[in-house]
Amino acid sequence: MYAKYIKRPLDFILAFCGLMVLGIPLLILMFLVLLDIGFPVIFVQERIGKDEKPFNLYKLRSMKTAFDKYGVPLPDAQRITPLGRIIRSCSLDELPSLVNILKGDMSIVGPRPLPSNYLPWFKEEERIRHTVRGGLTGLAQVHGRNTASWEKRFRYDAEYAANISFLRDVKIVMKTMKVVLKRSDIGVRGEDTPVDFHVYRSGLSERELLELKNTKEREKCVKNC
Repeated sequence: MYAKYIKRPLDFILAFCGLMVLGIPLLILMFLVLLDIGFPVIFVQERIGKDEKPFNLYKLRSMKTAFDKYGVPLPDAQRITPLGRIIRSCSLDELPSLVNILKGDMSIVGPRPLPSNYLPWFKEEERIRHTVRGGLTGLAQVHGRNTASWEKRFRYDAEYAANISFLRDVKIVMKTMKVVLKRSDIGVRGEDTPVDFHVYRSGLSERELLELKNTKEREKCVKNC
């Protein structure tokens, strides 16, 4: 009953109220990001949504844009700014995602939506996480946040997707507030978190994956021509 009829309307109401209350602070943060990094102040990335339909996720930028000579983004540790560290440690970069909740792309609580280029690397049993809307926070986020292994995150995601309830969502939100206030298990890629999922699961480096993608695109172009 809750998952089918109540969760989505409740998400909409909470996201709307959140934007009304946090609208001015969000505008101030956007101005600070503009001074710190420049345009654009909103980071947009295609993520895997419910039923594996892609959508554009909105977040405040916390890192500068910088690539190596092969076109691969430099590690987060080299791109994140001091302001960006503060924003991420307090999860303030997630505020624009309230718009995604209003649109129906996401929920307050659910498995964290991951980049679309991760999709080919999921095992079949792990894809249950995509049968529900992704969330701002989730069961995995209160059990390790960004520092947990991929297998551990997916176990928690699968457990949540199979057992959604109002009481569990309330407990996850309360635990999330505690984790954020303690600023625990934040992690920064390139420092103390697992490597990106597609790199981890493929066994290839980011550069090798980029070269593979470029090769496939060239082959597709030649074939179509």
